[in-house]
Amino acid sequence: MLMKTMLSGAMTSLLVIASAHPSLAQELPRVVVLATGGTIASTYDEEIGALRAALTGDEIVAAVEGLSEIARVSVEQIANVNSRDMTPAIWLDLATRANAILAEPDVAGVVVTHGTDTLEETAYFLDLTVESSKPVVVVGAQRAPTMTDTDGPRNMLNAVRVVVSDEAVGMGTMVVMNGQINAAREVTKTNTLDVETFRTLDFGLLGVADIEAVRFYRAPTRRQTIPLPDAPELGNVVIISEYAGSTGRALELLLEDGELDGVVVAGLGLAHVSTPTLEALRQVRAAGIPVVVASRVPTGRIVPLYANNIDLLDIGAVQADNLSPWKARVLLMVAMQHTTDPERLRTYFDR
Repeated sequence: MLMKTMLSGAMTSLLVIASAHPSLAQELPRVVVLATGGTIASTYDEEIGALRAALTGDEIVAAVEGLSEIARVSVEQIANVNSRDMTPAIWLDLATRANAILAEPDVAGVVVTHGTDTLEETAYFLDLTVESSKPVVVVGAQRAPTMTDTDGPRNMLNAVRVVVSDEAVGMGTMVVMNGQINAAREVTKTNTLDVETFRTLDFGLLGVADIEAVRFYRAPTRRQTIPLPDAPELGNVVIISEYAGSTGRALELLLEDGELDGVVVAGLGLAHVSTPTLEALRQVRAAGIPVVVASRVPTGRIVPLYANNIDLLDIGAVQADNLSPWKARVLLMVAMQHTTDPERLRTYFDR
């Protein structure tokens, strides 16, 4: 109720100003929404008895009260999938459109609507590949539009508020949900159902979009931009998870299959692997395939403290710093557009 009261009062003030100065409506910043589906676009399907992505981006935008008073919003439908079915091919479409749109001088920024399952991976891909300093915000919902406590409209309104904020310029791609602004490189989904699910565990928020204003309190200093080449092809990079008793056999089978372009290991502790997995990784490296070792531990960075770390470095594996395995996969896929050499790959992961 507080949010609704605040927004209602703010929108009334904006409408009074706009009516007194009709030209202001044309001077509102332009924001383009790239819609991809997800819970924010889901409705309850009676036949299957569950939610599925169904609403278009236009329908999502139309449901957000007051949006037209803060920006001129247009929508492009890139996909309409639950984010479990998000693909690198859709990532490329998003990056291509975002780069083209942001090059238009009257565009303030881009909002991407997305399901929350793989939202952080898409956000990081865009953070790496969007070349403009204008902001990109990826937004989703934990409660579908058909639920009484849906968070989609509020999240969508806040996403646009962040995009049109002068403070958002140069911040790269961000995730805005539950009034919180997080950096794409650092944010992760921490709860399966709660609306406050996207968090930066080690370093905290960039800022907030609260009931009064958008405020930033820090900047993401470890960002990097890696331009995609013409006609990029993102290789088949797999994630192998380590566990007690892991044998490395799955990795050997993937190598035998002959369609493996890169490997990320979700290692134990400081990115450690079992002895059998280390031997399988030797075979992978002997085939010239890049290997990145990350940790399945949710916080902290990797340092070469143990003999196992040195063994991995000796075969040419690259340490992922503090990136999660899935973020490390995204960076490896993008970096491989320019090199597969371990030393050069390390420069990307050390940034």
